[in-house]
Amino acid sequence: LLFLNQLQKDLEEVKELLTKATRKRLCDVLMIEKHKLELEIKNQPPPKPKDAAEEEKLSLGGYTVKINNYGWDQSDKFIKIYISLNGVQKLPAENVQVNFTERSFDLLVKNLNGKNYTMTFNNLLKPISVEGSSRKIKTDMVLVMCRKKREEKWECLTQVEKESKEKEKAAYDTSDPSEGLMNLLKKMYAEGDDEMKRTINKAWVESREKQSKGDIPMDI
Repeated sequence: LLFLNQLQKDLEEVKELLTKATRKRLCDVLMIEKHKLELEIKNQPPPKPKDAAEEEKLSLGGYTVKINNYGWDQSDKFIKIYISLNGVQKLPAENVQVNFTERSFDLLVKNLNGKNYTMTFNNLLKPISVEGSSRKIKTDMVLVMCRKKREEKWECLTQVEKESKEKEKAAYDTSDPSEGLMNLLKKMYAEGDDEMKRTINKAWVESREKQSKGDIPMDI
């Protein structure tokens, strides 16, 4: 592209000289040079079209933030996802884009306070209607409306959440209540902060001491 610009500048200068030249020999030389430059410019390869994804990335500018916080609700016909974004109502409507498929959607908010925001939901629990789904821009919030294909209650948003809940339920759903309690304590300990771990450790020690004295029969 830089080389092509140089050739065009050379051609412009030759044309300028031709308007000022009066000697036939000089005019002939300049005409030959003009034709050479025109032919060289004509034979230059066209600039390569940029990849669409790269074009989109360049148009975004700034940097992209992945949205992790949201709220959701449902009615008979819609799954509603609420995403808080300060000042989003001030953007042009085309800066807030949502693409839907039957089992997913992705949100892109462009150039909000110098940043871009994205959120993707894959493997929705049940199919949605692409045509019936939409998004609404409210004060400091984007509302994504997923139209249910069937009017039924969803227990969660994604298939992954459902499988995770089923695994947890299986772990605690035992015929022995004390075993279920132990599983729950282990999960709380694994996921808890330092304060939670200290509390559980203290309760464990105290229960051991009481059991050794014969105060309680069950090991918790």
